[in-house]
Amino acid sequence: MSFEEGKFQEVLSEFAATPEFIREVAANFRQDLQIGLRDPKSSSMRMLKSYVGLPTGKETGEYLALDFGGTNVRVLRIKLEGEGRYEITKRVGEPLVVPGEYDYICKNSTVDQMFGFLARLIDEAIDGDHETKFYLGHTFSFPSSQDDLNNAKLIIWTKEFATPGVEGKVVNDLLLDALKKRGIENVVPVAVINDTVAVLLSAAYKQSDVYTGSIYATGHNTCYLEGSIHDPKGFGVGGMILNLECGNFMKLTPNRFDVELDQKSEKPGEQRFEKMVSGRYMGELFSMAVAELLGEKKCDFSAIDMSGIVSDESPQLDKASEIIAEKVGRKLELADVARIRELDAAIIIRSARLVTASYVGIVWQRAGNGKIQKQHVAVDGSVYEKMPLVKENINRALSELLGEDAANVDTILDNGGSGLGAAIAAAMAVE
Repeated sequence: MSFEEGKFQEVLSEFAATPEFIREVAANFRQDLQIGLRDPKSSSMRMLKSYVGLPTGKETGEYLALDFGGTNVRVLRIKLEGEGRYEITKRVGEPLVVPGEYDYICKNSTVDQMFGFLARLIDEAIDGDHETKFYLGHTFSFPSSQDDLNNAKLIIWTKEFATPGVEGKVVNDLLLDALKKRGIENVVPVAVINDTVAVLLSAAYKQSDVYTGSIYATGHNTCYLEGSIHDPKGFGVGGMILNLECGNFMKLTPNRFDVELDQKSEKPGEQRFEKMVSGRYMGELFSMAVAELLGEKKCDFSAIDMSGIVSDESPQLDKASEIIAEKVGRKLELADVARIRELDAAIIIRSARLVTASYVGIVWQRAGNGKIQKQHVAVDGSVYEKMPLVKENINRALSELLGEDAANVDTILDNGGSGLGAAIAAAMAVE
């Protein structure tokens, strides 16, 4: 064996997510919500107003949807037919970065380059039609402050974006300028929302009893419908959706690997929750723990590697052995591979249980002193959809935290909600 059992158990214990621990996280999450509702500046989460409630399901018409959530940008034409029905009539998309050709998200890029790129995609989506009026909904998946549904001001770039001249600016104003420079004055941006809000709108358009939307992927964030807040303009029903930016939830105790990862990150002291649960950071945590066990300076596992290792249930763990050998530079004994696979599972399970604790905090907040009603948490993202062990451990954690009330709460996949949600937001803004 390459490492001793005592050392392995000590490292493994760092990633334990006991019932007591996740119950405390859920309670602290709810408390942070309550603090933020009274004074957003006092919460570790941003608690950003979206200025939109839930759709009625009767929204109809054809709209443009700009999905700007990462390096791959999409523009869709979507025909809403009401009662949850819709048709995507056109879809275009390209990356903002092509190595060796262009990079519109680096610090040497410009606003004109980035938004000119978006305007070109929109032009392609409307087939060069500069006469017909199109209303556009914009899913913009970065922390932004809003004072109405159409004016989102970028607070800070995340996800390694560094294009200067965008932070502090209203993104739809920049988009309008770029459209005009291209001679496109018939496309009217009317709504801008976060991707979590888009997921919630998308799921709520298609079925009832959806009040929470979440992204559980490379990054992590959640929004929910807060019934105590109402927009005077009256977009949507039931209250207002709050984009929590809960990746920055700080009121939970990190382990020593979490602390080390944070110190080495591009933004130390920020996004504590995201760094403990999201796909981007799970691989880093796993790499650090395996390197310590093997006495290596560095390993480089990704979340995809973790998925491959933990999904191997063969007696000899051949696939897991192959992945690990490639990353550590040597083939390990079967007993060590099995232990590394167990560590892999522990990190994934901790992530799922912590995310569930945040959902339960929202469920408790919405219920107040009343009974927990039937509801779905709509989730989009690769970790939720594809990572082994995630869904079953979300269900287990719901049962632990909610007891009999867990029968009233479940999670559902809403894949691709970013585009549909943007179109729904546009329809809500103009109908």
